[in-house]
Amino acid sequence: MLNFNKLLEIENSNLAWVLRLGLHGLQTQLQQALLTATTDPGNNACEELLRELETVLQPISQQESVSIEDNFSWEDLLEPAEGEPKLTHLGKALLADRELMNYIGQYQFYSTNDADYWNEMQRLLLRVPDKIAHTWQERILVAVGIEGAVEDEQLTEYLPFTRHESLYPGLKGKMNATGLCLSDKVEFDQRLMVETQGGELDFLAGVVSTCLKFIELDSCLHHAFKSVDRFGVRSLNSELEKSKYITTLINRFRRVQATADNTDLAIALRARLDLDEAIHSLVHLPPCDRYSWWGKLQQEARRTLDLVVERAREAGISVQIRPLWGTYADVYTCSKDDLQLDIGRVRGEVSACLRVYAKINDEVLPGRVLFRSSG
Repeated sequence: MLNFNKLLEIENSNLAWVLRLGLHGLQTQLQQALLTATTDPGNNACEELLRELETVLQPISQQESVSIEDNFSWEDLLEPAEGEPKLTHLGKALLADRELMNYIGQYQFYSTNDADYWNEMQRLLLRVPDKIAHTWQERILVAVGIEGAVEDEQLTEYLPFTRHESLYPGLKGKMNATGLCLSDKVEFDQRLMVETQGGELDFLAGVVSTCLKFIELDSCLHHAFKSVDRFGVRSLNSELEKSKYITTLINRFRRVQATADNTDLAIALRARLDLDEAIHSLVHLPPCDRYSWWGKLQQEARRTLDLVVERAREAGISVQIRPLWGTYADVYTCSKDDLQLDIGRVRGEVSACLRVYAKINDEVLPGRVLFRSSG
């Protein structure tokens, strides 16, 4: 057991995690076998082996335990109840990670089969910081490999964008599930009525198309779009809310289309600010981390404002733009109609900047944020 201990004691090791997972599985299988094999000549040796396994598995490091609660058992992880998806055990392990919980809150999986469970887990990881997401994605791939599944990039659903980017792979083997990938070979959402032209508008069309597709795929999405409802954060599971948000998002994009070549750059800038607000008003609860896949996509979209601002300044227009982040007490004077949340990572801080603060010549356009209550 010496080499077992040596590997198990290495922190932040995926190999150690795989070994621990395998040993717990062996322990559970032997315990169950002993219940029925009462006259087996190997009983005594098996009991001794189980005692050794118990000793080896006793010292669980903070990283490898994924912060499992005291009443949480590895038997539950490895043996899903009859009729449950095989991936249920992975979902339980993922939700037991306290570090992850800081970003996803008190989440509960709703999928009833492995294909949907795979996609739900992977979409959840798009909401958390890349480093944490990548660690869990690797662990999940190892675990499904133990179950007899392998990743397959061919089993993929493609989303229209301006580049190729795999978000997560599909699965084949003893589990079959689709993956998700951004693709520059797929046409933009037809509701946008835009074709690829190789310009700045293409990227925005890709972002909006991706938002529209995720609304279909992810039942956890909400909106905090003031033009649709200024008084709260609304679930897009409501067909009425979904229809209103989608209609307004598309209208904001078409407004940008219509003003793209406008000689009055102040009008074009206002249209872009309005579209930026529509994109950033598509949120999860708690709001996604800024360094998650979702957060980075929204930041990338927001950075396109810099080009419009620069053109406006070159045309002699005075422009100030300020994304509102940090402590809410430091930014509230620049915002209006903000929404307070009782979930999120840091109390008293901005959780999502829905609209940037802007000043165009003498006109002040307040920003808008979601913030975590300080109480």
